[in-house]
Amino acid sequence: MQTWLRSCYLITAATLLVDSQITFASPLDQLTDLTGKTHVTVTLKGRDNFTSEYRYDVSVRNLSPDTIITDSLMIVLDKITNLAGEDREGLTGESFLKRFDILDQDGHTEDGKPFFQIRAGNVPDLLPQAVSSPASIRIRNRDYVAVFTPVFKVLGQKRPPPEAKRTDSSTTTTSPAKTSPPAANQKTLETLIQLLIKKGVVTEEEWKKATKP
Repeated sequence: MQTWLRSCYLITAATLLVDSQITFASPLDQLTDLTGKTHVTVTLKGRDNFTSEYRYDVSVRNLSPDTIITDSLMIVLDKITNLAGEDREGLTGESFLKRFDILDQDGHTEDGKPFFQIRAGNVPDLLPQAVSSPASIRIRNRDYVAVFTPVFKVLGQKRPPPEAKRTDSSTTTTSPAKTSPPAANQKTLETLIQLLIKKGVVTEEEWKKATKP
């Protein structure tokens, strides 16, 4: 009984450890650049002259023939340009983006650019030529740059096409004997235990004692 409980504890601990690593994965890892297949509309909604804060609504139009998963859409503030279309200081080469405070962003890319998620609402898919609900974005112009324009990139995922229906012949095909799951389960268990040993949660001797008949 103790051996069985010990095994369960080790497996549970390994599972929690693996799950925690998955939880903290970047939300942008699985997204593709859809900037060339979409159009971003930036609408100035308000301005506070005292704090030099600007409020924008930013929405995305799907220009591609594909359906986009709305909840996967992220808009990245890629750069801020001046009246001449330049995004860097002429003398220092510093990005104008560093001279602004970006408020209430959902996160940052690996190169430090803020991104915002487009909320799906009641529309799970963005069909061709459809327009998303807007994301609300606040930009504080702390250096009081006279004229500036925010420029966005779009990341997201296409909706996979539906699988073709099986033909009658394929549905009557005898399925092979299910011999792989036990082997797969054993391999998964061994992987989890090796992870526990590597992390120092349990030693190899403790595991051997716990599984000894």
